[in-house]
Amino acid sequence: MPVRIEEARLSGFEMRYVKFGRGKRIMVILPGLSIHSVVDSADMVANAYKVFDNDFSVYVFDRRLRLPEKYLIEDMARDTARVMESLGLSDVCLFGASHGGMMAQCIACEKPRLVSRLALGSTCVRIEAGHYKIVENWVRLAERGDGEALYLNFGSLLYPPESFSGQREALAKAGREVTEDLFKRFVALAGSTKGFDILSRVDKIKCPVLFLGASDDAVLGKDSSDELIRAYQNRPAYNSGGVVGSPVRPVFQYHMYTGYGHAAFDTAPDYKDRLLKFFKEPFPAF
Repeated sequence: MPVRIEEARLSGFEMRYVKFGRGKRIMVILPGLSIHSVVDSADMVANAYKVFDNDFSVYVFDRRLRLPEKYLIEDMARDTARVMESLGLSDVCLFGASHGGMMAQCIACEKPRLVSRLALGSTCVRIEAGHYKIVENWVRLAERGDGEALYLNFGSLLYPPESFSGQREALAKAGREVTEDLFKRFVALAGSTKGFDILSRVDKIKCPVLFLGASDDAVLGKDSSDELIRAYQNRPAYNSGGVVGSPVRPVFQYHMYTGYGHAAFDTAPDYKDRLLKFFKEPFPAF
């Protein structure tokens, strides 16, 4: 049965999402930056994450339908958290990939009781000028309305060479189908990353964290992964549940892929298994 696209309507905005799986626990996926919405490929996403079906009910959230003129990562995170709360979700296992990983960190920071586990894929704790130059080029291509060039440049940086070569024609075709509204939406979403910086607030995230990075990440570079790893490794210890005793060191695990590129979340064959193991592993209360 095809996965149905749902729509949450809150005061001030609407947001599309899909749900699949039949497990008692809740997993939320925040996809990365894309030109066509991931939600429109709901069946493919559900198939990619079918290993979670028995243990989790999985929600995949899009960004809000109508974007404000200025819409930052922090704003997207707050809107998404509001939708999650409106659906009665709590103690979720939250996975954010790339752009979605930036949002996920903001949610875990501002709504700690909403998130029980945080998994981050190919993301960063801050966007530096060098990283944003890549995004600026995507924005220029979108503003010119050159969908084919945008898709090809996007794909060449996200995927390893062999994978990109095999998808080149499909990407070019998708680029020729980009509408004016999609170009405008992409420009707004891409621009939201400028100035993103959560480095000084990482200490507020107490839940267990898993980071899956890529040493050959051509979008953010390995230096960004190294900085994120240091930031989470250096989170201070805390007293669990207010109980007086030995401070607890926040759980942090990471794995760096090689040969799968920025989009390792799509290309690495064991990626979903690593996520599932982390979300099911018992950890001390925080």
